[in-house]
Amino acid sequence: MQGLTKRQEQTLAFIRHSIEERGYPPTLREIGEHMGIKSTNGVNDHLRALERKGYLRREDMKSRALKLVEDPKNKPAPPSADDLMEVPILGRVAAGAPLLAEENVIDNVRIDRMLVRGGKDVFGLKVTGDSMIDAGIFSGDYIFVKRQATADRGEIVVALIGDEATVKYYYPERDYVRFQPANAQMAPILVRATDFKPTMLLGKVIGVFRKI
Repeated sequence: MQGLTKRQEQTLAFIRHSIEERGYPPTLREIGEHMGIKSTNGVNDHLRALERKGYLRREDMKSRALKLVEDPKNKPAPPSADDLMEVPILGRVAAGAPLLAEENVIDNVRIDRMLVRGGKDVFGLKVTGDSMIDAGIFSGDYIFVKRQATADRGEIVVALIGDEATVKYYYPERDYVRFQPANAQMAPILVRATDFKPTMLLGKVIGVFRKI
């Protein structure tokens, strides 16, 4: 086994995290998006290096054909304090109150920085309800959210509608904004375009944590 560069360690950690969380490895596109690499050739360069150094095995060039080589020497050292960030977990969001008001914070978790991007602009929120189950987000899960007042069409966001924070897909239409659940049994929430304000968007969902 040979030593890894920082970027190779990050690539390996992302692949391992995907397998542990989802049961299958990420696609080349997902690795590229996570690592900020625009071309699949650039991703393949990292994967070939991990193969050559004995940390990874690819049976063919299919995007889901990545297999970790299980060897105790493969495991990266635990993240240092500099690699960890503290994320506040909110139990609720109150209209008109500061988002990170002390009374809203029910816990703080320390996680590897590479798993979430956004630094101090990231907060966690405990999910209640089944509106996003088809997106793999279940009641009791913690979601990580990057605070921002904009989102792209089709992204999963946290929005404050009335007095309640809701997690939904975001679809701005001509006359209204549609907040679409990932549950066929539930109807979307429609907000008229004239009533919609950017402050309703608290951020976009960038990660999910589930206790087993």
